[in-house]
Amino acid sequence: MPPNTMNNKLVILFAAFVLLAFGCNHNNNQQTNISISPEAGSAYKAGDVINVKVGLPADAKVDSIVYLIDSTRFASKKDSTALSLKTDSLPLGIKLITARVYQGGTKQEVSTNIVLLAAKAPEKYTFKVVKIFPHDTSCYTEGLLYQDGYLYEGGGGQSRQPASRDADTTVGQSSVRKVDLETGKVLKKALVDPTIFGEGISIVGDKLIELTWKEKIGYIYDKNTFKLLSTFTNNIGVEGWGMTFDGNKLYMDDSTNRIWLIDKNSWHAIGYIDVYDDKGPIDSLNELEYIDGKIYANVYTKDYIMVIDPKTGAVLQKIDMSSLYPQASRIPPAEVLNGIAYDAKGKRIFVTGKKWQHLYQVEFVKE
Repeated sequence: MPPNTMNNKLVILFAAFVLLAFGCNHNNNQQTNISISPEAGSAYKAGDVINVKVGLPADAKVDSIVYLIDSTRFASKKDSTALSLKTDSLPLGIKLITARVYQGGTKQEVSTNIVLLAAKAPEKYTFKVVKIFPHDTSCYTEGLLYQDGYLYEGGGGQSRQPASRDADTTVGQSSVRKVDLETGKVLKKALVDPTIFGEGISIVGDKLIELTWKEKIGYIYDKNTFKLLSTFTNNIGVEGWGMTFDGNKLYMDDSTNRIWLIDKNSWHAIGYIDVYDDKGPIDSLNELEYIDGKIYANVYTKDYIMVIDPKTGAVLQKIDMSSLYPQASRIPPAEVLNGIAYDAKGKRIFVTGKKWQHLYQVEFVKE
């Protein structure tokens, strides 16, 4: 991901603020004689049981109360006694809790919201280097994967920058590449429109898919010939960053803590997870790799890898990679850690960074 992307956080913070205000004030009938707890913005950990209670005037009677989470009904009661909400099966993130109160043929709604965090702190891991391979220092790595004995890499860059593009330290033209692992030699390469900044890649069948940063388009290539077959509109998320494939569906991140689940055929969003540890959201998720039922994610500008539960968004492990190629000793033009690839048959994991001179085969070790 190019520099100067941190303004995206303002979008997410604003969205959270709007949701908080909504939770504090929402009432369809503009009446204020009912309330709901817990207090808006309260934080809980997955597995906690939350007491949800509607407050009514002392002499009020209800016909029924229907409870919803994010517009999906989950319970109903004939009175206003507290309801126990179990959170062990809920995805993480901001959850809108709404109570619809029915009284004498009328309906009122009152809402609040909570933030659901991971149940526990991520396990701490480090790494050991198994083998070192050469890597093309001209490649500003945005996507990386391994298949059928070869590396496939997506590199970002622009040789001509549009006037609207923020200043960018990268040079060169975006491309997708097929690379010989042992030598680092580029065996096949397709260049992208020089005004477009290429991003994450994934392979689905015989097609190689490439995202773009802000342009809201994607490219589909023939995996074997690198011939451009078609393009598609990508209106999912804030931007296009990293991508991976689990054999059934695609996962895409977008500069925030959200990972989108995408239909591999139609490119429609079919869901999402928000990524949290036990402290809060993990923003700027970048290059992704699906490994043995978990998502491994770089975090832009950070020297660690997050291992994520693809069902809940919980960070399960945090892998400290800071000693692999310490920032203080990086030789220009080397930049940040980015790029994870998995050899499923050989059970090998590879990592690299933007314009690094090496790609590393590593094993992750619990501290």
